[in-house]
Amino acid sequence: MMEGNMWLNDTIGVVPQNAWSIDPFGYSATMAYLLRRMGFCNMLIQRTHYEVKKELASQKNLEYIWRQSWDVDETTDIFVHMMPFYSYDIPHTCGPEPAICCQFDFARMRGFGYEYCPWRTDPVETNLDNVQDRASKLLDQYKKKSTLYRTNTLLIPLGDDFRYVSIDEAEAQFRNYQMIFDHINNNPTLMAEVKFGTLEDYFSTLRDEAERKNYSRPGEVGSGELGGFPSLSGDFFTYADRNHDYFSGYFVSRPFFKAVDRILEQTLRASEMMAAFVLGYCQKYQCSKLPISFTYKLTAARRNLALFQHHDGITGTAKNHVVEDYGNRMHTSLQDLQIFMSRAVEVLLGDISDKRDPTLLSKFGPEQIRSKYDVQPVHRVLDLHEEQSHSVVFFNPLEQLRDEVVMIVTSVPDISVINSSGSCVPSQISPEWNPSTKDKAFTGNHRLYWRASVPPMGLGTYYVAHGFKGCGKAVPAELKMSSGLYSLPCPSPYVCSKLEGNETKIRNAHHTLVFDVVHGLLRRIVHKNGEKTVLGEEIGMYSSSGSGAYLFKPTSEARPIVEEGGQLLISEGPLVREACSIPKTTWSKTPVAHCTRIYSEENIFQELLIEKEYHVDMGRDEFNNRELIVRFKTDIDSKRVFYSDLNGFQMSRRETYDKIPLQGNYYPMPSLAFIQNFLGRRFSVHSRQSLGVASLKNGWLEIMLDRRLVNDDGRGLGQGVMDNRPMNVLFHLLLESNVSVSPSTSTFPVLRPSILSHAVGARLDYPILAFVTRKEEAMPSKSALKSFAPLSSSLPCDLHVVSLKVPHPTKFPQERLAEPRFAIIFQRKGWDSSYCRRGELQCSLVADEPVNLYYMFKDLSVQNVVPTSLNLLRDDAEILGYGKQLRGIAHEGNVLLSPMEIQAFKLELQWPT
Repeated sequence: MMEGNMWLNDTIGVVPQNAWSIDPFGYSATMAYLLRRMGFCNMLIQRTHYEVKKELASQKNLEYIWRQSWDVDETTDIFVHMMPFYSYDIPHTCGPEPAICCQFDFARMRGFGYEYCPWRTDPVETNLDNVQDRASKLLDQYKKKSTLYRTNTLLIPLGDDFRYVSIDEAEAQFRNYQMIFDHINNNPTLMAEVKFGTLEDYFSTLRDEAERKNYSRPGEVGSGELGGFPSLSGDFFTYADRNHDYFSGYFVSRPFFKAVDRILEQTLRASEMMAAFVLGYCQKYQCSKLPISFTYKLTAARRNLALFQHHDGITGTAKNHVVEDYGNRMHTSLQDLQIFMSRAVEVLLGDISDKRDPTLLSKFGPEQIRSKYDVQPVHRVLDLHEEQSHSVVFFNPLEQLRDEVVMIVTSVPDISVINSSGSCVPSQISPEWNPSTKDKAFTGNHRLYWRASVPPMGLGTYYVAHGFKGCGKAVPAELKMSSGLYSLPCPSPYVCSKLEGNETKIRNAHHTLVFDVVHGLLRRIVHKNGEKTVLGEEIGMYSSSGSGAYLFKPTSEARPIVEEGGQLLISEGPLVREACSIPKTTWSKTPVAHCTRIYSEENIFQELLIEKEYHVDMGRDEFNNRELIVRFKTDIDSKRVFYSDLNGFQMSRRETYDKIPLQGNYYPMPSLAFIQNFLGRRFSVHSRQSLGVASLKNGWLEIMLDRRLVNDDGRGLGQGVMDNRPMNVLFHLLLESNVSVSPSTSTFPVLRPSILSHAVGARLDYPILAFVTRKEEAMPSKSALKSFAPLSSSLPCDLHVVSLKVPHPTKFPQERLAEPRFAIIFQRKGWDSSYCRRGELQCSLVADEPVNLYYMFKDLSVQNVVPTSLNLLRDDAEILGYGKQLRGIAHEGNVLLSPMEIQAFKLELQWPT
């Protein structure tokens, strides 16, 4: 949105304020919030459940004020027009009878190449002989449609996705309609005025009328934004256009590319942050050529990411060749961004000797590499020789100090780790595991783990050395293997033993995880206080005949697919312990393998969570018309109520209803879902990518992982979805108990994540990025051991830097700019205060430790702070709906955000002279 809005302003001088969104399959309340904070005043939407439309239409509530569920001050209110009928094309927009409306689609006359009206009465040219009859029929449709709305101002869209491809077609529509309009407008007895107009014309006319006449109803909760209309909170999922055809399939279609989208987003954010720091320090380093030379690639990355947000892009509902184009564009941008970040790492670490030439290759490269647009990224294997080392630089894109276990892959096991101070760091090695190769599951390489500490929004350097005499070697994990379908050889230098019994365990200080050895599945969790939680893991498949890229239409409930006799591997080391399973299924090659990990280090967030990673491969015809799911079956009495997130920004309450089919009880899960009982015992699943989720039975959370569908579902794609790619789906599971029960005046309160849950989600959304030297080298001297820490200190746990960027890098070198050259966007997260205040995390909260923007950066001075809209184009706080707190920051520097708010500021960052 920001990129597109800024392009419009830069290119044609237009700053939009009316949103037109007719084709997404359901609508999120987050979009209403973001638009309001960008300075938009009005929205138009179309695709909502047909029963919802019917109910709103019966009460004349199709136009309303959309308000966020937490907003008690009405600052988020935005006016919405919902289109009333099945579709947005001409037969479904002039009125309730498509057979008549189609007669006024004059592009369907002979000669334009469009299909004729399916109702067998086609449009004819309007002339003096028939204009009265034509006008009467059309006006009758307008009047019938007007009975669904409150005001006398009526909107009639004219067109669809594939119209106005020629001047002749546009002229035919205009010519015929103008004659009808002239007839209506010249006959006062018809009591109507009709004219062509824009969306802005409609909303302006309607607002003028609403200000003259009060359309409010007794007892109705309205809004100061615009009187006469009811306020509404919530979202519009899951969408159905007819019968039991629910658009819940697209939540999961093409999950591989949904994952790539998230990776590109996090990489772009990190790149823009690095570019801002490089330019901020340029007065010291003389290095502005580097980010400026990459400006067009950063812009291309933003546009490629934005392009994939199309309602047939991220949804997975495009044709194969279009998906390939999306994938190639995102892959190209990922490579470009990684090249830029590798160069920026050098500059920020102070290695700027002759590095101003942007064409030079950095000595660093990304630790993960992707060879093609449709394959998984792989870890770069560090091949080390005796007394040689590789530098590993970590970038922390978050605002808090990151203290967590990290991992790289090496070819040799005899490895030592040294930090930037020259001190030895305890480490662990485990055999690298590749579940897709069955009896050759061990690759011969080694995963090296250690605990790394990286400053907020900064860089930390570590050294991985082979044969370093001053430090101990990485400790090998101990392996235990079940006797499954085949035997795995014990890899060197590990000690292996056989798993005995029907159950096995892995544990850390917080959890003991109990697994069923026969099936390789998680069964229960024993907490450090001795309490037990049933957490049964089940992997299943739906079969379907009517499902497609858009629709989910299973023939029955999902059936478990894991049989007795798979392979289970337990790996236990001082830092990481995991259980990995290649399950036995009906198929010769299983569609899913999985690992469960826990971390044993103290005082890190990872010790509080359970990590689940599923390797999914449904790229074979034996999985045709099947949809793969994982179920977590707990003993939490959730009453079939659960919560899923909207855009990673807010939670929405979901309740499972027997009166609608299974597919209607599935909801989008961009990043988080949780269940809890009335006492606050909560089970959360954080996801690294967007998927679909349901709670079909009490205490269950069910998440769909992938789907392979032969048939088209009749919603416009014209093909099935059979281009499945192998992929890894990563979840972080969290079990929490609250310390108090929050009072609520609502019958159905909308719950929020805890502070700990926010921290877990942030680290999954924005992982530490690793860069390694391309060539091995001797251990550097201590004078060369460096880090980069731009912030004065960690920011509070509930404050997130959404973006730090330079919006116009090419203009950066120009002196005496009219506006500040940097922009920063903050989000203050809303969290559930009934849970432990910090979730055992060592960090502050905004309420305890306010942030002052002028003192946020350690070496850069902040000047000329200007509050602005989220698209950086409007500086009037009143237009944006913010409260008074926004205006004070420019003078005092205190970041005064209310919980759930996102606020943007333009500012100047300078190296002190």
